[in-house]
Amino acid sequence: MDETKFGHRDRREHYIPNKRVGYPPVFVWPVQPINALKWVFSIPGYFMPWNVFYVILGLVAWVWFSPALENFSSPSFETVSLVFLRNAGLVGAYFGAFHLRLYIQRRQDINFKFNPAWPQKDANKFMFGSQTVDNIILTFGSGVTIWTGVEIGILYLAANGFLILVSPIDQPIYFFVMIFTVHLWRDLHFYLVHRLIHCDPLYRLAHNVHHKNTNPGPWSGLAMHPVEHLLYFSCAFIYLLFPFHPAFIVIALVHAGLSPAPGHAGFERVVLQDGRAVDLDCYAHYLHHKYFECNYADGILPLDKWFGTFHDGSADSHKKMLDRLKGNRIKKT
Repeated sequence: MDETKFGHRDRREHYIPNKRVGYPPVFVWPVQPINALKWVFSIPGYFMPWNVFYVILGLVAWVWFSPALENFSSPSFETVSLVFLRNAGLVGAYFGAFHLRLYIQRRQDINFKFNPAWPQKDANKFMFGSQTVDNIILTFGSGVTIWTGVEIGILYLAANGFLILVSPIDQPIYFFVMIFTVHLWRDLHFYLVHRLIHCDPLYRLAHNVHHKNTNPGPWSGLAMHPVEHLLYFSCAFIYLLFPFHPAFIVIALVHAGLSPAPGHAGFERVVLQDGRAVDLDCYAHYLHHKYFECNYADGILPLDKWFGTFHDGSADSHKKMLDRLKGNRIKKT
């Protein structure tokens, strides 16, 4: 597949898609109810392909690869180990698949790669000098560990009667709504947490670890400081406020734990063998890693537009961002 049909490269050979970053016709004025409904059920749209994928994977993880809820009333080493190994297996397989195809096999070379450079292998800012090794250590050592701890802690509360449990058989509509609105809640939570950790002292303490990856790859997605992991996976705490089913937590954490892989892949799309391609829809977040002070959200809610931090990849957006930053510096002085 020829990338020049979808974008171009600048003088530094950085790939710039023709398609601008945008938001679905949902939270817009004037309202567009027909277009919004079409988007919800279209492909790509709200449900397909990503949300349905993460929901199904979360359900499979709970039903077939999780200990029974009663096991969490007093978690044994075996229970904790099983949950950790399940989460580690999901991360290893999913993140590893992107890394294998795009960075080890290099099936499409730099075709659709935003930054033509490959991950750094001799940089002092990364553990052992390697961006990939550094990212993998942080992903499993901190990310999967804290993900597992949050999951076990919440299921401990459920197993000991601190939460009101519901049945998907008795309340199927409520169950369906809760598992398919996870993306909306996570989008709002991510934006709020992301803006928070861009402020000192949290940026210097934690978030700068993630931003070492100015040219991110799949493993950069969960390469964070433990403090940031705690804030990031706290998205699951919202379910403590509602009638509860364990699948809510597993799905929310699977969504949070796995979605950073395509979001940080560093490629606009993955080219398949039959000549088709999967659009990863990750340009907005790549621009955040590249320019730092834009696109704090990365999803459905147009929060960056509402709060003036939106960058759609165009020269006009870039100028607005520079003017905004210049104005902020003047105010501070």
